[in-house]
Amino acid sequence: MKKNITLDTEKKVFPLIFMVIGLGLMLSLWILRLNIVAVVCVAFNCIMSAVIALSLIIKKKVYAPMILGYAAASIGVVVYFIIWGADAGFGAFTSGLAGFNSADHPLLTGEGNFFTRLLGNLLLVLPTALALWGLFFIAKKSFTKEGVKKALSGVMSVLLMGTSVAYVLTMNLRSKPNTDRLWDGQDDYLGGVDKASKDNPNVLFIMMDDLGYGDVSLNGAIYDTPNIDSIGENGLNLTNFYSAYSVCSPARFAALTGRYPYRGYADNVIYPTVDTLSPFAQTRIFNSIEMGNNADGMLGDEITFAETFQAAGYSTGAFGKWHLGDYGEYLPTNQGFDYFYGSHHVNDMKPFYHVTEENGEWTIAHGTDELKDQSQATKWIHEEITDWITEKAQEDAPFFAFYASPWPHAPIYAGDDFDGTSGMGTYVDCVTEFDYYLGQLFDTMEKLGVLEDTIIVFTSDNGPALEGSVADLRGGKYLAYEGGQKVPFMIRWDNANGALGEVGTERNNSAVLVDLYPTLVELAGITGNGGQKNYLPTDRTIDGISMASLLKDDAVIHTSEHPILHMKREKLKAIQYTMPTSEVKALYPDYTYDVLDNEYITFKYFEKIQNDNSAFWDKNRKNWLHILTDDYAENYNRTPVYPEISEQYKAKMHEIMDSFKENRRGIIEE
Repeated sequence: MKKNITLDTEKKVFPLIFMVIGLGLMLSLWILRLNIVAVVCVAFNCIMSAVIALSLIIKKKVYAPMILGYAAASIGVVVYFIIWGADAGFGAFTSGLAGFNSADHPLLTGEGNFFTRLLGNLLLVLPTALALWGLFFIAKKSFTKEGVKKALSGVMSVLLMGTSVAYVLTMNLRSKPNTDRLWDGQDDYLGGVDKASKDNPNVLFIMMDDLGYGDVSLNGAIYDTPNIDSIGENGLNLTNFYSAYSVCSPARFAALTGRYPYRGYADNVIYPTVDTLSPFAQTRIFNSIEMGNNADGMLGDEITFAETFQAAGYSTGAFGKWHLGDYGEYLPTNQGFDYFYGSHHVNDMKPFYHVTEENGEWTIAHGTDELKDQSQATKWIHEEITDWITEKAQEDAPFFAFYASPWPHAPIYAGDDFDGTSGMGTYVDCVTEFDYYLGQLFDTMEKLGVLEDTIIVFTSDNGPALEGSVADLRGGKYLAYEGGQKVPFMIRWDNANGALGEVGTERNNSAVLVDLYPTLVELAGITGNGGQKNYLPTDRTIDGISMASLLKDDAVIHTSEHPILHMKREKLKAIQYTMPTSEVKALYPDYTYDVLDNEYITFKYFEKIQNDNSAFWDKNRKNWLHILTDDYAENYNRTPVYPEISEQYKAKMHEIMDSFKENRRGIIEE
């Protein structure tokens, strides 16, 4: 005799386990408030939909506890995104669509409000809810013909599986950061910034993407970069300058905030959150896993140098690559920039297109297919920044321009007039094209009469990846070796009045990208509270220190009190600082090594680091101490020679990481 489809409400162990899991996930999501738990909830529901279908096939039953477990997990997700959601609530349909411009869709961008999140989330879950209710209703009711009931139950179970998968593709994955926020301190600080005058210098900060230490001719490149070199030739070239991270997004966070990326959960590449309806909407999920605490970019309560200069009355603009978030509080014009032109994302991720942005709203500039051909990027960015500086040069206020070239990050493109002209491949074609347009920009600034009174800074976010030169250094991008974080750095300011010392010289002591913010504040004369010099936030740790003394006199600034950190994925891989040689000799009075003839010695210590030799990829270097003063290629482990110093650096590493873990955001209590 054939079994009839029934609704089983009895307390059986297996269905009850699923019910308890669903209820547990719902409560866990509300308590922990983490996006990753929402992802687990929807994964659980996809599994549950298959289990419910199997129960129908094998047992001819719909188990009420399973329905309840599925419903609980769904309710948990919907309520979570209604209350703690960080967008308008319409999930993958809110952005990233071909031709989508945020300025044209105000209800679908930004945070929206409670009612848009309520409506959006209910609409997204409605198909699943109807399928679940339909399955429950059909199993509960009696039918004259049992065949009809079986057919309808089967259809509803298939619909439940289909709508569960569809919900994964379209669900919200943007929620408010679940961490200590620093909005009050940000408001207090920015409210205290004094207004600048026309006498304050302009600032042009140029950051390349994946340009190696040896990729400029002033540092020994085998091709010419005359306009880049002119910055150092008419200013200073720092031979031992480090990015604060060996990959893109974290380095940009460090530059803009003066803080190590760990402070803001920005320890890895930030992915787009707008890739819609592709299988599993893959890029929308990465940030929740990689960054933690729901951060989707550089948190809006971080204080950027753009916000400081904007508060001082500067006109601020960013051009090129942002790569610090693509919606809401993460957008460049919500982070201190009056105007942005470029891409929110990196050029090897989907989607990729140029936008123009003001007041947190953006419009696609050249269509949505730029991922296929990026050969016009350098020209377009040059035209935008040139027009902007030309306009701002006529105004009474100084300007701050952030020129973030997307090059030579792969995939590499060069314009038609430069492609194939160097004889060294597209990489060099691309760099020389940038160099040419940089020369054009300098010519324009000179004609406008603003070149002499502009602080021009040039650097790169990290070392090279697939090609490019690290000179004689070890490693490359994404490694904590010198080749990954030691980058070109040049600074020019014709009207420096001695602040840069002798023009055309080198500075050989170490500095790091987190130092840039306090340095620019000091050099530009930004004050606060009626004249307080070197005015910086006091409610949070600023990890960088001003390079002013290094720039003027090549002073040592990174001692044990202010070490340079080499981090990767929330772990401190290496620590570096300079010691007076007298302290080393006090520990080892009988040593007569040549390196001890220097006044200072710079050590770098790795507790554990992966081998950069691919033939021995499974080996790690443990307890390695390098002396960068005479071994900048990190060829030799000096721990056997200087064991006490090795232990000192190891202890400092653990002290710093313990401090980070105890107070991740670096909050300073009054």
